[in-house]
Amino acid sequence: MLGKKLVTAQKRGETRALCLGLGMVACSMMMCFFIGITIVPFYTKSVWTTETMCKVLKANIKDKVLCPDGKGSEDEDIFPYPCLQVWVNLTASGQEVMLYQTEDTMERNPKCSYVPGKSENSKEVKARIETIASNFKKYQTFPCYYDPGGTQPNVILSRLYPPKGLLFAFLWPALMFTGGCLIIVLVKISQYVSVLSAWQ
Repeated sequence: MLGKKLVTAQKRGETRALCLGLGMVACSMMMCFFIGITIVPFYTKSVWTTETMCKVLKANIKDKVLCPDGKGSEDEDIFPYPCLQVWVNLTASGQEVMLYQTEDTMERNPKCSYVPGKSENSKEVKARIETIASNFKKYQTFPCYYDPGGTQPNVILSRLYPPKGLLFAFLWPALMFTGGCLIIVLVKISQYVSVLSAWQ
């Protein structure tokens, strides 16, 4: 009786472990699919792939501009803010081009180098933009990204989804997939050993 109970408990444990391993593999595949349809398209769409050095030529703050918070926004989504324009000298080509914070900045407002969030306080936005402008005047040389193909004549300060960020996004699904496969392999080895022991 005791032997049968031990065998039954062992089988239940193996079944639960096998379900855990299969669940981890399934979850990791779903995570990879989600990353593939959300982050990867933005990464492949970006043409600013080559890093170079930029030198600030001028950083001006113009009067407040009205800008919709994203494409297809309604009138209530339009908000005013000071327009910061930063022009830099691109070391790779020697051209004078406009600098944007990220790829998204140019899509939201191609006239300004920095676009604040709509929910931010107007005084805080003004102070932040003035701080950013003074930092550009203080630190005039910095790394930036440009389009080696020449389709975009401007540069960006940082990429929304750099290669390291993309690899980090796939790290957790990869670890979960590896862990799930390892659990399944260990369960199968345990079952194989149990069968060999039963035949002896």
